[in-house]
Amino acid sequence: MRVLHAGCGFEPLPEWVPGTETRLDIDPDVSPDIVASLTDLGDIGLFEMIYCSHTLEHFAPHDVRVVLREFKRVLTPNGVLLIVVPNLDGIKPDMTVYYESPAGPITGLDMYYGMAKRVEVNPWMAHKYGFVPDTLRAFMEEAGFTVKVTDTSSFNLCMLGQA
Repeated sequence: MRVLHAGCGFEPLPEWVPGTETRLDIDPDVSPDIVASLTDLGDIGLFEMIYCSHTLEHFAPHDVRVVLREFKRVLTPNGVLLIVVPNLDGIKPDMTVYYESPAGPITGLDMYYGMAKRVEVNPWMAHKYGFVPDTLRAFMEEAGFTVKVTDTSSFNLCMLGQA
């Protein structure tokens, strides 16, 4: 199975995601296989699965729609899209530390606007939109995905959709 790791950054594809990874990012410094914006994937071929973790929140709502349409375009019929974004359900944009990450403590402000120390260095890391289960589902369904699974068991919102 061909897997597009969309907005890969420096992160590897999780071991539990099956298939052959193709890494795509807008930043050439992260050494992706394909340098492209998620709003214009170009002629990259078809994939059976797209994995996109902590990337969609970096787009304004009008661009979220474009990204999801691009994902649908490069997925094979019945292909699978796995999206992971911060889950803002019940989160306040304040200095409350909600969890510890490998990069340090994550506050409500970080979840809303992006991790401050990373945004200072790289403006691409700023968050332009926030999701709760209903908003992500609505965006995915509007783009033509059938939402199969929703997981909100952590401060992440994971949604699996089928093209």
